[in-house]
Amino acid sequence: MNKLNFTIFAQNSVDDYVQQACLAAMSLRLTNPDSPIALITNDAVPIKYKQLFDHIVPIPFDDQSANSEWKVENRWKIYHATPFKETAVIDSDMLVLSDLQHWQKTLDKYDVFYVDKVQTYRGEWADNFHYRRAFVKKKLPNVYAGFHYFKKCEFAHNYYKWLELVMNNWELFYGQYAGGDFFQKWPSIDVSTAIVTKILQCENTITNDTSFPTFTHMKLHCQGWEKINVNNWQEQIGTYLNNDCNLKIGNYTQHGIFHYTEKSFCNEQIIKTYEEKLGIANV
Repeated sequence: MNKLNFTIFAQNSVDDYVQQACLAAMSLRLTNPDSPIALITNDAVPIKYKQLFDHIVPIPFDDQSANSEWKVENRWKIYHATPFKETAVIDSDMLVLSDLQHWQKTLDKYDVFYVDKVQTYRGEWADNFHYRRAFVKKKLPNVYAGFHYFKKCEFAHNYYKWLELVMNNWELFYGQYAGGDFFQKWPSIDVSTAIVTKILQCENTITNDTSFPTFTHMKLHCQGWEKINVNNWQEQIGTYLNNDCNLKIGNYTQHGIFHYTEKSFCNEQIIKTYEEKLGIANV
């Protein structure tokens, strides 16, 4: 069975997404050590981290997010920039905490695959209504770009050409497919992906009803907490990472892909723990 090929897109803005991508790559090297990893970025990668990547690829074409805070406008380019014929994409603010190679057997069945159900830190299915009211009201497919997979093929090429079109004209498409009370006033890779999926009527082709692939989504209001009096999940519950880089949130050991979402999670202590485990020296 072929090894999963992982690609991470990182473009720095107000957040250091390259540092997050390097932490994600460290987690992959621990849990999926034989998998090739590509980083797509125009930003500098610290010398000590370059060894983590098999490929460092510049973002192609013109920078369409030069005046953007969140830097999502270039995300459709992953299809064109990845060096792999088959690509598993993870967001930069993720940790991979388990061997995922058994996912390949499932992913082999798809030309394009998107996660459409995410979990809480307790391993329960998350209620995402708080963040996805436009999805519910406009009956958009509940896809998440945080983890997705594609093969270089005709169907995928057409899908990502549509994604380019939607993201380059997002106000027009959002007005038509996600307008009204919950119209989002900035481009989103998830909303754009959902619109493409609806236009192409391919939801059943690119998602499934099984429990994997999926990931743990740590957005605050996804966790099913009855009372929330804080602004981020790290204030609500404890985080414990041991010297072997095993992660617990509260009393729950984390597995699979952990989408921490908050930039403050990628702190000096967590980075140092991974560096020491992998033997990465300061340069």
